[in-house]
Amino acid sequence: MEGPNTIERDAVAHARAAPMLAQVERWAAVNSGTRNLDGLATMAGLLADAFSILPGDLRLVEPASAEQVGADGEVRALDHGRHLHLRVRPHAPVRMLFTGHMDTVYPADHAFQTCAWRDDGALGGPGVADMKGGLAVMLAALAAVEASPGAAHFGYDVIINSDEETGSFSSAALLTEAARGKVAALTYEPALADGTLAGARGGTGNFSIVAHGRSAHAGRNPEDGRNALVAAADVAVRLAKAAGRGLAVNPARIDGGGPNNVVPDLAVLRVNVRPQTAADIARARAHIDAAVAMAAAEHDVAITVHGSFNRPPRPIDTHMQRLLDRVKAAGADLGIPIAWAATGGVCDGNTIAATGVPVVDTMGVRGGAIHSIDEYMIPDSLGERAALSAVTILRIAREGRP
Repeated sequence: MEGPNTIERDAVAHARAAPMLAQVERWAAVNSGTRNLDGLATMAGLLADAFSILPGDLRLVEPASAEQVGADGEVRALDHGRHLHLRVRPHAPVRMLFTGHMDTVYPADHAFQTCAWRDDGALGGPGVADMKGGLAVMLAALAAVEASPGAAHFGYDVIINSDEETGSFSSAALLTEAARGKVAALTYEPALADGTLAGARGGTGNFSIVAHGRSAHAGRNPEDGRNALVAAADVAVRLAKAAGRGLAVNPARIDGGGPNNVVPDLAVLRVNVRPQTAADIARARAHIDAAVAMAAAEHDVAITVHGSFNRPPRPIDTHMQRLLDRVKAAGADLGIPIAWAATGGVCDGNTIAATGVPVVDTMGVRGGAIHSIDEYMIPDSLGERAALSAVTILRIAREGRP
């Protein structure tokens, strides 16, 4: 372990001096829940201003079309905010991808709207860890790299999307395209409070299964009805029984039904499926098809399936292991212990890894209790994580693909 060289030490000092805490407090004060388009527009403007300190072509990209199935079984277009895309030296011999998201899980009318300091010194607030703190870390690291001689032959793309928390349906194609030709990617989801990074990740698929039956009077002529609610429940039970051996299946909700004296003619089943391997995806798809076919036949209803496995599993392959080792080595030289552990969560790192580009997707701040009113960030981790990224980036810029 030789320790950081002069260029790396200068970059570390530059990264640590960035105004990250003030940025996090300002950004977290803006509600940018995925469905709050006004808040997302404000946040996109703030991020565009902040990231404009970097060279290159910065633009706000219109979201791709996306759909959702309503409680009435109808498929409708789903609105999203714009995504930020920055391209720097696209013809450089070594290029990386850096990604994050501006949206949070807290809608415009949520009670959790402001930051507050905790007794233990942590900063609590909506999105401080997931991931407005991570965005500040990313910017500080890239600004430090740009201020160093190591940037001259290094290019990169930055994608900050507006819909990660709901599956990145309007930005997945943008992420996939931006990953092309990159030697590695870093994504700024939060690490755990103790600094542990995400290792292998499973995948996820979300499905809306719509059952159309026939209404009838529940007392006078129930035999003429075809109960869509019962059919949807039958599918849910069949799918729940398919779980196991690396496949988690969660029937989460059924929309439908009405007055007690009417046989329901519509029901929408919502199901989340978590495969651990690519083989699990094929197995899950077969289970869904079989459950739908059997329930449709038994209850004499029509059933349609909407949805997909939008984030495939992300195992630790050889290239990702090398990238993790590169991050660990940078951490060791900075006195930052780095470890990782498998997780059932998913993120845009799954999408990036599916392109063949190695990615470490928890390069953000240390924190915890994300997606809750107790979300917090450890302020000292801002400088720590920015330094870790800066050294990692400089070494990849110098040495190429991990």
